[in-house]
Amino acid sequence: MITTADINRPPKHLIEGLKSLGAATIAGTLGHLGFRNPHMTGILPQIKGKIICGPALTLQCLPQRPDLFNEGEYADPETQLHRHVLYHVQEGDVVVVDARGDMRSGIFGDMMSTYFKGRGGAGIIIDGVMRDRPNVEKLDLALWLKGWSPNYHVQTDIYPNAVNVTIACGGVTVVPGDIIVADDDGAVVVPVSMAERVLDDGQKHAEWEEFSRMKLMQGASLQRYYPLHPDAQAEYEAWRKLNPAKPA
Repeated sequence: MITTADINRPPKHLIEGLKSLGAATIAGTLGHLGFRNPHMTGILPQIKGKIICGPALTLQCLPQRPDLFNEGEYADPETQLHRHVLYHVQEGDVVVVDARGDMRSGIFGDMMSTYFKGRGGAGIIIDGVMRDRPNVEKLDLALWLKGWSPNYHVQTDIYPNAVNVTIACGGVTVVPGDIIVADDDGAVVVPVSMAERVLDDGQKHAEWEEFSRMKLMQGASLQRYYPLHPDAQAEYEAWRKLNPAKPA
């Protein structure tokens, strides 16, 4: 089993700006920049209306092998790396777990979730399931999961192997420190190296969409206003002067 150092956390202005854009705008912007699928497929929001943006702490799980992992929930708690990823949590962090899509092993439950909440974590994303749903839901945590199970985390076929290493989650590679944005559309990954460009391009897109949405609601031409036709650019710019964009 592998434990590693803490992550490098990105600047606050990137976190705040990307959160204001939302997952759909970010996914589309990343697609135009060559990151074809930043969306963690099949991992669904558990509470409607939650929006998070923060750096990724990662936990990797592997298939169990008796020579590599001796199951025992309480025999030696410090061998359980699902605990160790939580030790790194700072305010605003997002824990992302490669649970191999396993639908039987509840990675975190009531007590671990309570600790995460107390540390100020922003949300948890798991390519798999959690347990203790009734108590966890009382915490009002932002969660993106594949479902729930009564089983504890190593009860079936997987075990936690490494903390803060590169993982796959929902078919997307996640590097520790990547920026995660998640809302009702799902969770997306923003590489820190692309974040400034995504923020700049995404804000421009969101601004002209605001204008186009207004025109379409008025019954105006779809061909002219979505996407915004070059012939409508001057009209948009005049509207923008009268309706300046609000700061992110």
